[in-house]
Amino acid sequence: MEPRALQIDHRIPYQIAGDDVSKKKLDVEDFMLLSSTSNRAKSWSCEHCENWIKDHDYTVCHSCYWAFPENYSHVAMREIRRLDLTWQDKEVEDYDNLKEQADKEGSELPDYVKEILKKNIK
Repeated sequence: MEPRALQIDHRIPYQIAGDDVSKKKLDVEDFMLLSSTSNRAKSWSCEHCENWIKDHDYTVCHSCYWAFPENYSHVAMREIRRLDLTWQDKEVEDYDNLKEQADKEGSELPDYVKEILKKNIK
């Protein structure tokens, strides 16, 4: 993505972990870059998570997709696996073709893509 399209966000929500004020400067590893869409999705997911609402357990967040998408065991305490795909530039035509095929099949695009993947995993 274009750098200007990214936003800086706390990996572990500030409301859960805060910032370590004992350090003279913030640790870059405590932050991540997200697209605005992903940042909004992360905020919504975190704010509706049982851990955010009740427990405020840092370790729960540490194993969540939203904090560490490269190594997670849950998404907001639910057994979910995510794969975010972005089509850009010349790939947009492929996306449009997938969407057109899904519409012809009467399927939502995510379900259509999952079916294609299932057929090719075997």
